[in-house]
Amino acid sequence: MSAAPDGGCRPGCGACCIAPSISSPIPGMPDGKPAGERCAQLDDDNLCRLFGRPERPAVCARFDYDRELCGDHRDQALERIAALEVAT
Repeated sequence: MSAAPDGGCRPGCGACCIAPSISSPIPGMPDGKPAGERCAQLDDDNLCRLFGRPERPAVCARFDYDRELCGDHRDQALERIAALEVAT
């Protein structure tokens, strides 16, 4: 898979919807989600069903693509976000 375009997420990556824990409620996950668990709102194409909607948790809306964190492909993003989760 190629790197994301400048300033944008890789379509279908979904790493930020899997690797980190989310403590705020998510539709379908009222207690949030633990690290490493797939968000209930991540569809089969690894796209957020809540993107741009008011139900999307604020923490998700604030997360933005960062080349250093997300790396060159999805597996790097999963590894790096998981390592950040463990470190914090």
